[in-house]
Amino acid sequence: MDDKRLIEAQSASLLYQDGVRTVHAVSEVSLAVHRGEFVGIVGPSGSGKSSLLYLLSGLKTPTQGAVRYRGRCYTEASDAERSAIRRERFGFVFQQPYLLGYLTILENIVVGAPDVRRARERALWLLEQLGLGDKAHRYPMALSGGERQRACVARALLMEPEVIFADEPTASLDQQTGQHVIDLLEAHRGDGAVVLVTHDPQMLKYCDTVYKLRDGRLESVERREKGVSMLPPAREPSAG
Repeated sequence: MDDKRLIEAQSASLLYQDGVRTVHAVSEVSLAVHRGEFVGIVGPSGSGKSSLLYLLSGLKTPTQGAVRYRGRCYTEASDAERSAIRRERFGFVFQQPYLLGYLTILENIVVGAPDVRRARERALWLLEQLGLGDKAHRYPMALSGGERQRACVARALLMEPEVIFADEPTASLDQQTGQHVIDLLEAHRGDGAVVLVTHDPQMLKYCDTVYKLRDGRLESVERREKGVSMLPPAREPSAG
């Protein structure tokens, strides 16, 4: 296996039943996420963007095909093993900033960390970097939507993850604040990979590779150099 290839989907599909109808949320998608790569996933509403992110992150397992992390198929791993991978190797930022209202921002970031003292030091550093250094001990309700989303970015970065999954993280933000969130992900991800689901092409400026979905299928793949197209879109998916 390519040692830079972190995640690989091979003809991965996600099907579910809607009454008597079978819905193909994701249909036979093949792609790879490499270390240091910023991946964008775009497409119209209902095209399967979030479902594909759930497959790549192991939040859901494919009904057909396979998804592997570092060569190991998710379906071969136990629930506990997949949970440990998500907790220790992955970071998540979702459209809505999920924070526990009864915990401070700092407590929200470090909750569940194996070494809380060390985690607190890094969390305080991250909050300072993200412009929230003076809000560490405030509760979520005292922060604006953009500030809460930045706190979620800090939480996603806390364990220095190999892959950050961001599912429409800017959808509820204004253009300027949304772009700031993307800037922060790029600036602080280190040599890890980012998988970004977005409906907004302006959020793709850091992407090396952009996958476009339609009706659950991979319609095109575009290689870029930090937002500048290098190749015309290809109809066939690339695994790496």
